[in-house]
Amino acid sequence: MKHSKRFNQSLESVDKAKLYETEEAIAIVKKNANAKFDETIEAHIRTGCDGRHAEQQIRGAVVLPNGTGKTVRVLVFAKGDKVAEAEAAGADHVGGDELIPKIQNEGWFEFDAVVATPDMMGVVGRLGRVLGPKGLMPNPKAGTVTMDVAKAINDIKAGKIEYRLDKTNIVHVPVGKASFTEEQLTENFATLMETIVKAKPSALKGQYIKSLTLTSTMGPGVRVNTVRYL
Repeated sequence: MKHSKRFNQSLESVDKAKLYETEEAIAIVKKNANAKFDETIEAHIRTGCDGRHAEQQIRGAVVLPNGTGKTVRVLVFAKGDKVAEAEAAGADHVGGDELIPKIQNEGWFEFDAVVATPDMMGVVGRLGRVLGPKGLMPNPKAGTVTMDVAKAINDIKAGKIEYRLDKTNIVHVPVGKASFTEEQLTENFATLMETIVKAKPSALKGQYIKSLTLTSTMGPGVRVNTVRYL
């Protein structure tokens, strides 16, 4: 795969054989995030879990203290007085059955997160095949199936992110933007890793965090020393 001159120059600043301490890794990734847009800084955590077994699945959510740097549009499935509660809390869209054909048939996706009250999951379930692959399906573990819709909306708007294992047992999550300070990125990363460590499945035998890489949208990956997380 051929890389740009800018990418190759960035690559020269990274020692592929070295495991960097968190602060140094963040400094390098931030310095190399020099595209013409505000790149997202991401963490890629390779685990020793086997996601094929339910007891080794990792899924949840965490609110990053400094947010994600992204404006998140929230869709809420609710009825009754929960509609007004959702609207008052700043939901971008609120509805019920009438949204099913709009999403299913018209391909309407003017939202980045979905919250639903438990009594609406029968309706939302009909969108499983559409929302599931996009990672938008509400889930109790992530706090997006709840009667406290105001808290769910506020958390998401404040910088709540969901994490889960992919098919290769890696967790991919944003930790902020290149425009963030190194201190903000470090604080977000520390909060994320504290949550991931606590989420270690009790059924897992062997090493939990196999490798950890930080990268920006257009930049090379920087490997992070995982000793403190073992």
